[in-house]
Amino acid sequence: MRRLDLRGSTADPRTVLPRADVDVESVAAQVHPVLADVRARGDQAVLEWGARFDGVEPPSLSVPAVVIAQALANLDPAVRTALEEAIRRVRIVHADQRRSEHTTSVVPGGTVTERWLPVERVGLYVPGGRAVYPSSVVMNVVPAQLAEVPSIAVASPPQPDNGGWPHPTILAACALLGIDEVYAAGGAQAIAMFAYGTETCRPVYLVTGPGNIYVTAAKRMLRGLIAIDSEAGPTEIAILADDTADAAYVAADLISQAEHDVIAASVLVTPSDELAAAVEVELERQVAATKHSERILAALQGPQSGIVLVSDVAQGVSIVNAYAAEHLEIHTRDARDVARSVSNAGAIFVGAWAPVSLGDYMAGSNHVLPTGGCACHSSGLSVQTFLRGVHLIEYDESALRAAAPYLIPLAQAEDLPAHAAAVQVRLPRSTAE
Repeated sequence: MRRLDLRGSTADPRTVLPRADVDVESVAAQVHPVLADVRARGDQAVLEWGARFDGVEPPSLSVPAVVIAQALANLDPAVRTALEEAIRRVRIVHADQRRSEHTTSVVPGGTVTERWLPVERVGLYVPGGRAVYPSSVVMNVVPAQLAEVPSIAVASPPQPDNGGWPHPTILAACALLGIDEVYAAGGAQAIAMFAYGTETCRPVYLVTGPGNIYVTAAKRMLRGLIAIDSEAGPTEIAILADDTADAAYVAADLISQAEHDVIAASVLVTPSDELAAAVEVELERQVAATKHSERILAALQGPQSGIVLVSDVAQGVSIVNAYAAEHLEIHTRDARDVARSVSNAGAIFVGAWAPVSLGDYMAGSNHVLPTGGCACHSSGLSVQTFLRGVHLIEYDESALRAAAPYLIPLAQAEDLPAHAAAVQVRLPRSTAE
């Protein structure tokens, strides 16, 4: 991994820190015809683009219930138990996120009630490229169910090795969660299917879930017609560590994110030259012994990854705040206090016993998180993602009379006399002027 020495630097960290360079607009010309074709030809276009990009055309766009049930029946018992435990833990955490209705009394006779209503229909995208992500089924479906979304559809790419259906572990995860509307569709064509609707799939109002650059481009281009959770970029981990950190743990966690993709970002921020050197030794040893060593090595040696040297932990906090990582680990003295001083991160993993892998599967937190520095203004997927706040405004006559002397001058100041008239028509002139 390359080194970047920021000790004593006054440069804006955002201009010098490693970051994956992903130009979503660069694929817009390729994505636009896909969206237009799906809008015009529906199911057949989705199937044909899937055959072109995924190398297989499923027997049907909709996955039959018997195929979903068979996937669960054939699931390795150990994997089933693990998925059931993941679902249990994610439900525990996300159940506490559900907001309740609240009524505020503004003035006598005037109240505003905030209701939280679920999005009526959502499309959840589960990627299926280099890896299989049944955990992403859990992370998307559970908060949607706890938000009481009445209609949930899942799409995942067809697999040549599975008869054109999505990966059986993904289908099994859907079965465990009671999801029976599943589509063998991936990429931009799946997002278009959700947005426009087809003969088989009704349009949705919200699409969530990570994907490749083509999925991200489609979500960007269709935003407005549909709501989206985020524009997911390459996965990333930042680790803030001092001389108390275990180099083997730090190296293993950097490798775990590099395993995702050659453009995954792994960044170590440390004030310790000794730790940096020890981590480099561990990386060399551990990468050679792991399965996806070529992919991992490419990610670790890419421009998006590196070791950042800082003067002390305080500067390190400033650096990781500027980086705003999707995943941030804290391996320092007083790790909890340091973690609570960080304001920008998708999720923060505190201490030696909370690796990012825990959050990916079993912490109970959500692993669909903001990337590319967006954690400074955005949150990860949650129950709130699937809820809409709706205000009920209830004023009686006396409350409107009390508001009129303030409302009417403001309407007139904005040169909107009809706004004032809408109040004046309800009240005698003597009290509405």
